[in-house]
Amino acid sequence: MKLNPIDTSVTLKDHIYNRMREAILEMDIYSDSVDLRLDERSLADQLGVSRTPLREVLVRLEQEGLLEVRPRRGIFVQRKTLSDILEMIIAWAALESMAARLACERATDREISSLRTIAAKYSVSKTGADIAEYSDDNIRFHQKILEISGCELLSSMAENLFVHMHAVRRRSMAEVDRVPQSVADHMEIIEALESRDPDLAGTRVRDHTMRLHDHVREVWTRAGITKNKGE
Repeated sequence: MKLNPIDTSVTLKDHIYNRMREAILEMDIYSDSVDLRLDERSLADQLGVSRTPLREVLVRLEQEGLLEVRPRRGIFVQRKTLSDILEMIIAWAALESMAARLACERATDREISSLRTIAAKYSVSKTGADIAEYSDDNIRFHQKILEISGCELLSSMAENLFVHMHAVRRRSMAEVDRVPQSVADHMEIIEALESRDPDLAGTRVRDHTMRLHDHVREVWTRAGITKNKGE
């Protein structure tokens, strides 16, 4: 994990929390080679802070399910089990499909058009897309649907799943080149939103996310990605 020193002119603990969360988000936590163990002294040195406020932030991140403390072993970025991941994808599908339905009724044409701006960088026929770049734009696309739904509670609930969903999508995009299908799905979702058809928009978003669910269940089970690192 790499961290930049923080600006202490604002609330120190909030700064530490934001930097830590950003760093966790940037980690490919479901990669076979990633080191999930965190060193408290190293984190404090990189941030340029004392260990007391850092420890308070680590407790907060643990409570949010992003970190876990293993007795006599240390602090680790939490890697969910396969069962947990599949349930998170289902929950995300439910939240985002409802967000799509609401967006048909509440979002402005300009807000829906912003989805095309994100999707326009890619085409179904384009090959060799940068996986990391597409992964970031992909999750931004889905976050935007939640945002334009106009329902803050939906967005807040989805935020609790965000870090792990981002990591899952990042890994899955590189498996069997899922980018073309993802791009095609996004265009169909946009068309449904533009037509202001809540049933179709909700169904397309749900089906898109459940394709990720089916992929993860099949491919990750076969690869044995079922437990936290070290178990």
